[in-house]
Amino acid sequence: MPEGALLLDPDFLRRLDMLSLRLRRPIRGFLRGERRSRTVGGGMEFSDYRSYQVGDDFRYIDWNVYSRLDRLFVKLFHVEEEMDMFLLLDTSQSMSFGSPSKLEYAKKVAAALGYIGLSGFDRVVAVGATDHLHGTLPALQGKAGIPRLFRFLASLDAGGPTSLSRAFEELLLRARRRGFILLLSDLLDPSGSTEPLKRARYRGFELAICHILDEEDLFPSLEGDVQLVDCERGDRVDVSLNSLAWDQFIRARDAYLRELEEFCLRHQIVYVRATTAVPFEDLVLRYLRLAGVIT
Repeated sequence: MPEGALLLDPDFLRRLDMLSLRLRRPIRGFLRGERRSRTVGGGMEFSDYRSYQVGDDFRYIDWNVYSRLDRLFVKLFHVEEEMDMFLLLDTSQSMSFGSPSKLEYAKKVAAALGYIGLSGFDRVVAVGATDHLHGTLPALQGKAGIPRLFRFLASLDAGGPTSLSRAFEELLLRARRRGFILLLSDLLDPSGSTEPLKRARYRGFELAICHILDEEDLFPSLEGDVQLVDCERGDRVDVSLNSLAWDQFIRARDAYLRELEEFCLRHQIVYVRATTAVPFEDLVLRYLRLAGVIT
């Protein structure tokens, strides 16, 4: 069986065929695709009229209306545009944790969203990221690209440190036009994750975050005197997990998650959090639909 063929079950794929990606804001493109933008201009489907303004193209004046009202109106049309979707997967070492690992879970979510995008004739780019981009899959379009996308996702391995700031900087430099970025990550980045997200929004990209965690990330099953080791940098710290330490951890965890949610709300970033205990099918078919990523 080809590599990547088992990423998604065929029955689940049939359920995805009824879905499409949803844009919250218009994105101006240069090529006419299958997606309808809320912008208007020369296109395929009539939208509305507005009064003629100096500089408007005479070809869009409705002379029948002029003959009845003695006023100039131009026709407006829906523009059918392509959309670039960037699947940005955190492949740092921390994503290897858990069973299933956070990376394996992220691959399935990315495969589902990529399948929906390619089925809707969107352009899909997939990228692995640690402290840099690696293993970039160039833009695919159409259902013929689905096997290649699945093989690429299946080939990604976890390893190396996290720096979303550097990874985003590389992605923004490479992107030829604005689009939709889906970040799949545990967001365990010592340098922070909010600054690169702000830069992407400033550049006009739509953003959605799938914050993928293991239950142990939120509720560690540790007790007593332990030595904690950073799996990416090798830093070590000895701690005594008494009631005071647990209290401090819970307060810090809750404050971090609350601040992240508030940041995304302020910057119009879709934010969905799930642990790998949640079936990924539920994350895609329920939670990402409720968040407005797909419809």
